[in-house]
Amino acid sequence: MSFLQPAAQSADTERMFDADTTAMGYLPNFTRLFAHSPAAYATWQQLNAAVKAGMDLRRYELATLAAARALKSSYCGLAHGKVLRDRFFDARTVAAIASDHGSAGLSPQEVAVVDFAGKVAADASSVTEADVASLRGHGLDDTEIFHVILAAAARCFFSTVLSAAGAKPDPQYDDVLDPELRRVLSFGG
Repeated sequence: MSFLQPAAQSADTERMFDADTTAMGYLPNFTRLFAHSPAAYATWQQLNAAVKAGMDLRRYELATLAAARALKSSYCGLAHGKVLRDRFFDARTVAAIASDHGSAGLSPQEVAVVDFAGKVAADASSVTEADVASLRGHGLDDTEIFHVILAAAARCFFSTVLSAAGAKPDPQYDDVLDPELRRVLSFGG
């Protein structure tokens, strides 16, 4: 599951496990990992819910996948690639987005969002006013741009925790994603 030993069970961890098992249909490895700090997990869930609520789900998932790719997070790549496949695109298009989003049939605005989110995740200090102006030129207002930043930055937190602890992607992805899509979404960590 990860480099860490399982957390001690408590009433808080049991509630976490029950809630996530009900929501996902299985107990994700990330939930087991976050059992080391149920308070941090609850705070993450609140933050992530607020970020998602502030933007279009398709944009959130594209920005999140871009950040996962920049961070080399296979776990997050598989998870958010699956959402994109289930909700917005076919498997072939998701594979194209993951490998070369500029030629995957996304709108120019979506390509700009993916470019920007990837840059935020890879090196936020390299973002310039020109990068923000480019998103404005693609029709995003400052609040929408801020939400793309939030989505990428939130993914930095979650992916970094999973990668640093050695959390393995859930084996259920083997059953629900075809081998080629799994390969493309497995970014390395």
